Amino acid sequence: MPAVVRGGKRQSGKGQAARGKPQGRMDAVGRMDMSPRVVVACLIGGVAVLAAVLATGARAERISASMQEKLDTVTVGMGLKLEKVHVTGTSPEALGPVQRAVGLYQNQPMVSLDLEAVRQRVEQVGWVKEARVVRLLPDTIIVDVREHNRLAVWQMGGKAHVIDADGLVINGADAGRYPELPLVVGKGADQAAADIVPLLRQRPDLMKRVDALVRVDERRWDLRLKGGGIIQLPAVDQDSALIRLDALDQRERLLDLGFARVDLRTPEEVAIRPSEGDA
Repeated sequence: MPAVVRGGKRQSGKGQAARGKPQGRMDAVGRMDMSPRVVVACLIGGVAVLAAVLATGARAERISASMQEKLDTVTVGMGLKLEKVHVTGTSPEALGPVQRAVGLYQNQPMVSLDLEAVRQRVEQVGWVKEARVVRLLPDTIIVDVREHNRLAVWQMGGKAHVIDADGLVINGADAGRYPELPLVVGKGADQAAADIVPLLRQRPDLMKRVDALVRVDERRWDLRLKGGGIIQLPAVDQDSALIRLDALDQRERLLDLGFARVDLRTPEEVAIRPSEGDA
């Protein structure tokens, strides 16, 4: 069985060099000129080849684009083209801006749609906290949106903004369309609202009487009631203070009788200033 020699022909046991004949090509490689001049010439040649490759980069992009167009033509011919876009999870107020941000049109090739670009555009809408985009072949895109929750209306410097539970302003939200949201006023009220609003929502009878929550010295809250009274809360342990107010209201019907001021800033104490004309 003849021996296999990779990269060349089989030779007999006696080498050609032994018979005085010219040596093989591989032997010649060993004698290649590796002088500094040759090395520099090789480097220059390599740089020239690299420059040529970079110069044809635009051509490579054109080739790639042409191949993508042909692929799109084939897939569209197979029925893989956009027909429907379903947007879910949006409020009526946010639906229009989200639909415009999607930016897709009918009969686009489904396979080459850039879903990540769609997601990024949708998440630029002020209402949107996060979005998920799903491709359903052959012809449907689903855009599922989670909006910022609307916690309160924050008034500062004569301007009103809708804010979420993180104190972030929801761009595009019209504060005038949310009269049911509590109004928080003053510097720092946007960041502190997430602590006090849930406590008040646990007390619906008190909540419906509150006209505004005013942040005082960026430390504590004054609850200004629609009847004109003020409830002063402490800087810390607001829940305990409201529990004391609950107990007093159950015994004395305080919220129904009215008052000018209730001071809950001192632990274990409640100071009440009656309204004018009251005992």
